Amino acid sequence: MTDPCQLFEEWFAEARASEINDPDAMTLATADAAGRPSARMVLLKGHGPGGFVFYTNEQSAKGEQLAENPRAALLFHWKSLRRQVRIEGVVERVGDEQSDAYFATRARDSQLGAWASDQSRPLDSRATFEDRFEQAKSQFEGKDVPRPPYWRGYRVIPERIEFWSDRPYRLHERRLFTRDGSGWTEGLLYP
Repeated sequence: MTDPCQLFEEWFAEARASEINDPDAMTLATADAAGRPSARMVLLKGHGPGGFVFYTNEQSAKGEQLAENPRAALLFHWKSLRRQVRIEGVVERVGDEQSDAYFATRARDSQLGAWASDQSRPLDSRATFEDRFEQAKSQFEGKDVPRPPYWRGYRVIPERIEFWSDRPYRLHERRLFTRDGSGWTEGLLYP
């Protein structure tokens, strides 16, 4: 039996070697309490047997949707490899210590941008955002930029992981791993 976390690591390593841009880019799909879906691209910032981690503003549309409905789907599409990985599972918030540690590794302007942005909220003009960025720059001049209290990490804990490989004539290979207690069951799906 294959370990899907190990298989993901192998595929991800190949993607890092072959994808021109952002091999860590993944589609994050969420839904609100009424079931209205939404999808957007985010970057994978950590992964392992415990799940797949990304960071965002918890007051953004995705953060609000995850608060209402803590389930999500992820999709990696590596065109150069003709592969994709689909992940579905429950979502938990990453602890403050881990969120702080990751935030500290971000570029300073990205840190300042997190303070300046009311992510997903209406913006009257680009100039307003640029002014807010300059205000944040002044506020933290000569100091470390702390993580905003509304900015944090989320972990998708996989219940299902599908590995899709392109094959000629649409005779694709689909391997599905489903969480079974503390382990996994493996099967195939018709293309």
